[in-house]
Amino acid sequence: MRRILPTCDRVMAHAPSPRSIYPATLAVAVASAALLLGACANANATADTPAEAVITAERRDEQRQVDSFQTLDLDWRDSARNRLVPVRLYWPETAARGVPVPLIVFSHGIGGSRAGYSHLGRYWAEQGYASLHVQHVGSDNQLWRGNLFTLSGRLQQATQESEAIARVADLRFALDQLLASERGTRIDTARIVAAGHSYGAMTAMLAAGARVERAGKPLALRDARIRAAILMSAPPFYGEADFGPILREVGIPTLHLTTTEDVIRVPGYHSPAADRLRVFEATGSSLKVLAVFEGGSHSVFMDRRGTGPAALQIRAATRELSTTFLRRVFDVGDKGTGSEAGLAGWGAAHPGALASYRVQ
Repeated sequence: MRRILPTCDRVMAHAPSPRSIYPATLAVAVASAALLLGACANANATADTPAEAVITAERRDEQRQVDSFQTLDLDWRDSARNRLVPVRLYWPETAARGVPVPLIVFSHGIGGSRAGYSHLGRYWAEQGYASLHVQHVGSDNQLWRGNLFTLSGRLQQATQESEAIARVADLRFALDQLLASERGTRIDTARIVAAGHSYGAMTAMLAAGARVERAGKPLALRDARIRAAILMSAPPFYGEADFGPILREVGIPTLHLTTTEDVIRVPGYHSPAADRLRVFEATGSSLKVLAVFEGGSHSVFMDRRGTGPAALQIRAATRELSTTFLRRVFDVGDKGTGSEAGLAGWGAAHPGALASYRVQ
C-alpha cells in the first residue's frame, strides 16, 4: 500500500521526505499539510477510555450552563472490523419533546478527536440539530503519544489509503449504531448531513458519493442516507488534473468553507487556497455554496485559543451559515433564513468577513 507522510512545524525535523503517493483519488486528505497542521492544535487532547457500546460520560455542558442540549460520550466497537469507534453526541433538548431532529455526523482532521470542534457541536445542538462527532482511531490524537522519534512511522500509518477508507466505514458504523438505538427513533432520517474538516472533509466527500475506482470498479463508499454535506477546507486530489470525474457524482447539496489563507504546506505537496475552489467547481451538487473568508489559516475552523477576533468572527459566521444552508436544503424557515433568497443574501449581510461568496 502506498502512502505519504504529512508534517507540521513541530515535527518537521523528524519527517523524511515523501517518496510516493498512493493512487490520487484518495490522496486528497492524506497528502495535505492542512490535515497535520490542524492536528497539531489538538495534540494535547485527553485520552478516551475504550469500552464497548456503553455511555462513558453523560453530562450537561457546564461551561455554557445551558439546558438546550446534552453532551454524551460513547465508545462503540465495530466487531466486524475489530475497531473502536468513539463518538461524542450533542443531543438537543427538542428531541426529548418527541420532535424528530436532523443529524449532523462530523469527521475530524488527522490527529483530532471526538472532543474537537466543540463550538460547532454545541451550536448545532442549540439550534435543534443532533451532532455526532466521530473519532477515527487510526488517525486520531493517539498519533501524538509515544516516542517522538517514531512519530513519522505513526503518521505514515495514519495516511495509508486503508485508513482513508476505514474512516468512511467509521462514519457509516456510527450512523448505524445511533439509528439502531432508542435515540435513533427521534432522528429525522430525511435530514442527515455529513460534515468534516480537512481529512474529515475528504471522509464526508467519500460518504457523499465521490467516485473512487480500483481495478476499473468503483468502491462502494457512498452512504445514501447522507442528504447534504458541509466541507471545511476540503483538500485537493493530488496528481489529478481534472477533479470532475471524481466529484461530479456528488449530487447532494454541499457547503464549501475556506479562507484566503487556507494553504496546505507539506514538502512536495504544497496546495494553495485556490485548490479549495477547484474542489467546489468540480462538485456536481444540485445546490452548492462557497464561502471564502478573509484571512484565517487552515486551522481556523477548529477549537483554538488565542487566534484573535478575526478567527472568532470566521467561526461565528461559519456556524450561522451552516444552519442557514441546512434550512435552505431542507426547506424549513421563512424567507429571511431558510429560503433560497435568504441563502443568496447571506453574503451581502456579512461583507466584513467574506472575500467572496457564491451560490449556484
